[in-house]
Amino acid sequence: MLKKMAVIRWLVVALLLVFRIQEVRSGADHKYKEKEEVPIYANKVGPFHNPSETYRFFDLPFCLPDHLKEKPEALGEVLNGDRLVSAPYKLPFMVEKESETVCRKKLTKQEVLKFRSAVAKDYYFQMYYDDLPFWGFLGKVEKDKNDPSEERFYLFKHLHFEILYNKDRVIEINAKADPNAVVDLTEDKEVEVEFMYTVRWKETNIPFENRMEKYSQSSSQPHHLEIHWFSIINSCVTVLLLTGFLATILMRVLKNDFVKYAHDEEAADDQEETGWKYIHGDVFRYPKYKSLFAAALGSGTQLFSLALFIFGLALVGVFYPYNRGALFTALVVIYALTSGIAGYTAASFYHQLEGTNWVRNLLLTGCLFCGPLFLTFCFLNTVAIAYTATAALPFGTIVVIVLIWSLVTSPLLVLGGIAGKNSKAEFQAPVRTTKYPREIPPLPWYRKTIPQMAMAGFLPFSAIYIELYYIFASVWGHRIYTIYSILFIVFIILLIVTAFITVALTYFQLAAEDHEWWWRSFLCGGSTGVFIYGYCLYYYYERSDMSGFMQTSFFFGYMACICYGFFLMLGMIGFRAALFFVRHIYRSIKCE
Repeated sequence: MLKKMAVIRWLVVALLLVFRIQEVRSGADHKYKEKEEVPIYANKVGPFHNPSETYRFFDLPFCLPDHLKEKPEALGEVLNGDRLVSAPYKLPFMVEKESETVCRKKLTKQEVLKFRSAVAKDYYFQMYYDDLPFWGFLGKVEKDKNDPSEERFYLFKHLHFEILYNKDRVIEINAKADPNAVVDLTEDKEVEVEFMYTVRWKETNIPFENRMEKYSQSSSQPHHLEIHWFSIINSCVTVLLLTGFLATILMRVLKNDFVKYAHDEEAADDQEETGWKYIHGDVFRYPKYKSLFAAALGSGTQLFSLALFIFGLALVGVFYPYNRGALFTALVVIYALTSGIAGYTAASFYHQLEGTNWVRNLLLTGCLFCGPLFLTFCFLNTVAIAYTATAALPFGTIVVIVLIWSLVTSPLLVLGGIAGKNSKAEFQAPVRTTKYPREIPPLPWYRKTIPQMAMAGFLPFSAIYIELYYIFASVWGHRIYTIYSILFIVFIILLIVTAFITVALTYFQLAAEDHEWWWRSFLCGGSTGVFIYGYCLYYYYERSDMSGFMQTSFFFGYMACICYGFFLMLGMIGFRAALFFVRHIYRSIKCE
């Protein structure tokens, strides 16, 4: 136990050190003297409603800076689609400018077409000034005054920068386009354009430490914080009351069962047994495909560990708004470091189930989640390359990920598997298993696997339904999610409800003398992942304005992987709860 605690402590310290190095490396604590150059980088452009479809800033024919250079990016920043390059603007500290010319360009017909297409698709740009992000739109679309059925496309050519400072530090930056300084791009002809910018500096009392709070306040949560809290509490109370109600009924039924079985034992030993006691000789019979079952448990345990570490980092403030790439870095690093947990859990459980081919079991464990994720990534990365989008990972980044998988994930998986194989743990079955399985009696349709999964997934999904919108609006939109405490509470409620509903359905299954509960409990626990994917369909078509093949494939592709991960994790939770319950009830009665 002490060794496990030491490993966990080391893992947390290592992660915090990685993020601290990344934060220092970013230069976010720089102080500046008057007229000193402050780093400004252009990041990307893309359709506002398609957050995954972003392109390099200079894919559009903007003015090029005198010395174009790319900013080195960390792994998480590249995975986030950031491609920072030096911007054409110069904003020295405390230096105001009035209608400064960036460049004069004669846009060709092809360049006019590019800009017009971007304006028509509501393109926005993103830049970073002293590691502070800011955004703006490229242009606007208006109805033609002479013909309202026709539209005219205008490109903004004059940006106004307003920068707030506190002593020698930059606190805030805003960029607004002058709506009157525009270039008409409606016709296919060459256009002369002069790009300009104005800079204004204002003093503020906001301390440097609080400069990121502006981005937290721009999210949807704080504006409706009381409503949000009320909705979550209302949802949690409703679910907990329903859970408590079902728990009370289940406990009363179990108590009656124990009394009945005890009375039957005293009355007549040869009396025919009925209900869940009747199948005591089959309930601990090992499931079919036990290697796959153990691999699913191992992968689910690893993903559960990953979720706990991510929540831990979130609650200590690592994922503050626009700590670029921190979440992706954490996901890659923690997943690699927790692969030993998957190997140990799978091999140990497979050993308990008297499995012999542990090499195949480890291969299954390593590929069960990574395999579908890898295939999905290959397809979506090919789509991104075809679109020349920033979501396409560079070859160097792919090599780094492959090296992490080869040098960290795989060895830890094997080491964990060896430790699990050599563990002396035995499967704890309170009753003996008979040599031949009993025949399962005919069951009504609503006791089949699919209807049971539907019932099992609905209640946990209802517990997280309200929070899903905020999460989706953050991941697949431009909102910022900052209230991780609410999310953690909802996550705990999700685990509790999943465990309980799986236990309840397992009891009803055993009471119907169906002893094949192993896979059923896993599938029922994980069925919430199917409901979440169903919500994806609703969100895409009803709550978002996403469109296009690339955005659609990215949304449904990566959400399929996420929901599959939820399926494995919650399936593990459901089975563990059901196993604990089944052991408890059969330990409480006398079975000959």
